[in-house]
Amino acid sequence: MLLEIHTLTYPMPNSSSPLYCSLARDPAEVLEAQALRYKVFVEEMGAQLSDAEQLDRDGYDPFCDHLLVRDRESDRIVGAYRILSPEMAREAGGYYSAQEFDLSRLEPLFDHMVEVGRACVHPDYRNGSTISLLWTGLARYMLQNRYEYLIGCASIDMTDGGHLAASIYNKVKAEHLSPPEYRVFPRAPLPLDKLRSDIDAPLPALLKGYLRVGAYVCGEPTWDPVFNTADLLVMQPVSRMSRRYADHFYRP
Repeated sequence: MLLEIHTLTYPMPNSSSPLYCSLARDPAEVLEAQALRYKVFVEEMGAQLSDAEQLDRDGYDPFCDHLLVRDRESDRIVGAYRILSPEMAREAGGYYSAQEFDLSRLEPLFDHMVEVGRACVHPDYRNGSTISLLWTGLARYMLQNRYEYLIGCASIDMTDGGHLAASIYNKVKAEHLSPPEYRVFPRAPLPLDKLRSDIDAPLPALLKGYLRVGAYVCGEPTWDPVFNTADLLVMQPVSRMSRRYADHFYRP
């Protein structure tokens, strides 16, 4: 379901910024986002997706709003995020992440909970400006619709068999693990007790961004065989967002 989104366009059309963020206005823009996702996830990251038209698409896309960053000069989409509102999650038969995690403990929040996913940025635009626009657009979406919780998966590369994922989870769980009432349970858990957990590696950019804003990690990672990643479910209560970032993302 594509919303009326003119109030989400940021910066406004008369801005001097070369980039702007808005929600997809028609199916053609969704196709552009799916093409960018294919380029990033399949061609760059090696996800096992087969599509003759070179699009990353699934049954959830028609139910999602698609947040886009576009370059005014080239007129191409350079960043994308898809958003599944609680209303459309019911229409879709549930949240996408329920395929990877048991979300039972989060059910009391479903009426106020948005799910985000398929975050990607074109390699030439991986900078603070693009990411900031996506996060600002997402924050405004939450604010305008009065949603209170955001969930999404943060992925970790599994080409080493899971040692990196185990080490990153071990690093973040001490300070960022959710309260027990928000805990989820992986459907394809990693054998953490058989993996190294002492690798000193930087956090993936998306996970680092979530945690900086104030998100929880809601439990142990699960294995996603299609993308060959270990996924952590993160949850951001709007009320928990740090004041510094709230002031930035929600500014008029």
